Amino acid sequence: MIKTIINAFKIPEIRKKLLFTAFIILIFRIGSVIPVPFLNIVDEIEVGKGNSILTYLSLMTGSAFTYGTIFAMSITPYINASIIMQLLAVAIPALEKLQKEGEEGKKKITTIPRFVTVGLGILQSTAYFFFLRSSGYLLKDSSGAAFTGFDAVFQAIVIVAVLTAGTAVIMWLGEQITIDGIGNGISIILFAGIVSRFPTLIKQLFQYFQTGRLVYRILVPVVIVIFFLRIAYIVLLDNAERRIPIQYSKRVVGRKMYGGQNTHMPIKINMSGVLPIIFASSILSLPGTIQMFLKNQPAEDTFWGKFFDAFQGDSWIYAALYFLLIIFFAYFYSTIQYNPIEMANNLRKNNGAIPGIRPGRPTSDYIFKILSRLTLIGALMISVVALFPIVYSLICEAAIPPLTEGGDDGGMSISLGGTSLIILVGVALETVRQLESQMMMRHYKGFLD
Repeated sequence: MIKTIINAFKIPEIRKKLLFTAFIILIFRIGSVIPVPFLNIVDEIEVGKGNSILTYLSLMTGSAFTYGTIFAMSITPYINASIIMQLLAVAIPALEKLQKEGEEGKKKITTIPRFVTVGLGILQSTAYFFFLRSSGYLLKDSSGAAFTGFDAVFQAIVIVAVLTAGTAVIMWLGEQITIDGIGNGISIILFAGIVSRFPTLIKQLFQYFQTGRLVYRILVPVVIVIFFLRIAYIVLLDNAERRIPIQYSKRVVGRKMYGGQNTHMPIKINMSGVLPIIFASSILSLPGTIQMFLKNQPAEDTFWGKFFDAFQGDSWIYAALYFLLIIFFAYFYSTIQYNPIEMANNLRKNNGAIPGIRPGRPTSDYIFKILSRLTLIGALMISVVALFPIVYSLICEAAIPPLTEGGDDGGMSISLGGTSLIILVGVALETVRQLESQMMMRHYKGFLD
């Protein structure tokens, strides 16, 4: 990867794209530290302990959410809009028809998520404003009281407008990377936000090491080794695929003979990518989010207290539900993305067939069986990445007692979860592939040489 970037930097055209991308990322990071007007945030915003939608947003925005900056919503509204469009394209025939209309349909499809992003940005910014107001993070008047009347309305409009504008600007920055940069702009923005949390992670490990406890002096190097092993595991998972052999029959068109070659149909083991983890974590974060907005918190020994505790990130029940939801959404996403009947029909139209399998219904049944097995294998493999930080923290919490009775200096948590790591590795691999393809295109001599 490093060698590819160095070689790409030697080519003037690609070097300009890399520098332009770095400039856009710099603008994104500057905007991530500029505070929104009318906020009084001395330190980080308390987003709650355990699992909630706010901790998820803080992770995806590179901590910009916890500091109340103009890019606090980051790229999450656009990601949600893109996921919604993918689901609607399956349910609404008109959208599915647009996807098949070529370049014109693609242009129309890409404009719809932009408007949906702005709408979701307004909704999320409004909810964020009410959270800030209820938590006491809004600027008060000279007497120390909250603004009322026109001043309060003006304060709300400015905060929501600035946050929504920040979402629109980030979306535009991502598109500029796609057009004039190295491509895949939205993913690059998300990648930069997650990477910005690395200093916090390193500081956290250093604090564990500084405690002087022997168990932490052993576990900190182990965690670092495990981190690189998880990266290697995700790279293996991303490149793994099942190749279905395809044989095309010979056909004569005029005086020429076409076909007759043997090839394969590649199907990735992890067909759904990181989406099952995102869907599962979003659903499981709802109870924690509801609990955070409750004025009267239920006692721990009551039914509702035990119910909300079960959905915290440090619960074995949460880990089990997380595992089941990942498998469910993996099957759900693969079902809407892959149609075995359509794949079998396309093979038959191109005079292709799977050796030993008859065209038509037997081919679609065979592809469906393979897709079902690969979906299960892929879901189990990404579950290992997603559940490892939770299981590791639970084991450390049970095995490492606190130094003082009733203290919170026991256990060891890993702040970089499976979702972040899969996104980081996936974006890095895709960026390297794009750089390699651009270098190959510029070094190709052509048939005239």
